[in-house]
Amino acid sequence: MMGDDKKLSVEKALNKIRKDEAQQTLSEKREQEMDKLDEDIARMRAQRQRLERRPRKGD
Repeated sequence: MMGDDKKLSVEKALNKIRKDEAQQTLSEKREQEMDKLDEDIARMRAQRQRLERRPRKGD
């Protein structure tokens, strides 16, 4: 019986570590997605500025 208790506590510890790692991985993934979106926003702003500077035909 005592061996089972230790095994369970080790399992719980491993599960907690795995859960924490999964949360970090999820957090890192979100961070990467946010960085990509920030890059897209910067690219679109630059494109809009270029288009606004260009004289329009017919104006």
